[in-house]
Amino acid sequence: MTALDVRDLAVAYDTSRGRVVAVDGLDLRIEPGEAVALVGETGSGKTTAALTSIGLLPRGAVRLRGTVALGGQDITGWSPRRLQGILGRSVGLIPQDPTASLDPLKTVGWQIGEVLRIHGERDRAVVAREVATLLERVGLADSARIARAYPHELSGGQRQRVLIAGAIALRPGLLVADESTSALDVTVQRRVLDLLDDLRREDGSGILFVTHDLAVAAERADRVVVLEGGRVQDTGPVRVVLGGSASAYTRKLVSNAPALQAPRFREVPAASDEPPVIAVDGLVKHFPGRQGRADVLAVDDVSFRVARGTTHAIVGESGSGKSTVARITLGLETSTEGSVEVAGTVVAGLRGRELRSFRRRAQLVYQSPYASLNPSLSILDTVAEPLRRFGLASSAEAKRAAADLLERVALRSALHDRRPRELSGGQRQRVAIARALAPSPDVLVLDEPVSALDVTVQAQILELLDELQRERGLTYLFISHDLAVVRRISDTVTVLAQGRVQETGTTRDVFERPASAYTRALLHAIPRPSLTPN
Repeated sequence: MTALDVRDLAVAYDTSRGRVVAVDGLDLRIEPGEAVALVGETGSGKTTAALTSIGLLPRGAVRLRGTVALGGQDITGWSPRRLQGILGRSVGLIPQDPTASLDPLKTVGWQIGEVLRIHGERDRAVVAREVATLLERVGLADSARIARAYPHELSGGQRQRVLIAGAIALRPGLLVADESTSALDVTVQRRVLDLLDDLRREDGSGILFVTHDLAVAAERADRVVVLEGGRVQDTGPVRVVLGGSASAYTRKLVSNAPALQAPRFREVPAASDEPPVIAVDGLVKHFPGRQGRADVLAVDDVSFRVARGTTHAIVGESGSGKSTVARITLGLETSTEGSVEVAGTVVAGLRGRELRSFRRRAQLVYQSPYASLNPSLSILDTVAEPLRRFGLASSAEAKRAAADLLERVALRSALHDRRPRELSGGQRQRVAIARALAPSPDVLVLDEPVSALDVTVQAQILELLDELQRERGLTYLFISHDLAVVRRISDTVTVLAQGRVQETGTTRDVFERPASAYTRALLHAIPRPSLTPN
């Protein structure tokens, strides 16, 4: 019996600009135990296609035509009430963001048990036993403690496993994983993907991966469906489609994915007598423990140097201390011990005019440009604002300079009056970069700047950063858990684990001759698919 059978599906959204077709003519079939990846850029229609394929028509969407069958049962046009009877039993959904998907006010055990209660299990003891079994099955061995925990008390990887436990509670024939590993570091990602592989072998569940991560698709899926503008561009075995026997569009996606390319390293500049632009020495940071608990040691004796015009990456798993180091470097957090000097300025203790001057010379680009951009300002005013605030230009001059910067980051004048919500994720990140460049800084600290972007936009942003660095002599501190991106953009790298430096050196040396077992484990976790066609 086929786990999923979608035929000629077409879906549109009714907007103020008229009806927009998001999915047009999708055919998708998944057999028991088979993994299929649905890939494409942002706006390709993959999430709309996936949700509609399991009966969850997105808000504002209209199904124009096509049929959907789950486990051999035609559910086309079913009402939400009727669908509730099979969702969970026939299909389990693993969403992208466990923080947004889990109720912060209820224990994770209660939330997993809710799936069982909705489908008729009323015996509390039975529910408790089944919750414990599910938690252990997804690799959370201390099931009693985990079941009593609230979401904020668990790590990102643990929360993602809780979502998987809820999705498999009724052993559905189909699991839909919607970008379920995109926010995880490489080691946790590998553990979650291994778990999904185990589940499809043990239960015979089909899996639909919805992802913009082509390396994950290439390593874990049997077949791939490539969407562009809602239409299928390619479909077939992964090794054939992503290995080169595909459309120009798919070949472009593959060429833009760092993890699918042969290793390429920057040429390290020759040693110079010039002092480093960033000098971090013996950095230590304690955070006070909550409710009388012991202090948390987040950063423990971290040191590194960054030469002018180069990129230094800090990598490590979630909780390794890399973002804390970045915040201390920018003076947004104070250190317990140690020193930081940026562009000749000792960062600790800056106040008043000196702090204001430092803020101009050292700028931050956040991971989420939507959260960091003022939603009420046009993008032109967003980029002009730092020039006005630092007293570097009059209002008219600031707008002219902002317009030039926006053009420089490939945002044409027709977009300048738009608000952030009217732009794509890649466009918003370009605005954030232009805003950071506006006061002509010496240093940019980039905290996971491309992790939420699809491979094409990611490649464009990385190329833009390269160009700007060459033109302006910028020095970058690049924070990331994506080792393939780090390999592509950095000259030197520091590897952190639990706040301590595991090793530091040129990117080529660290990647090709890792000295620590921890670094070797990180590198081993990078997806390494073989894409040579059969």
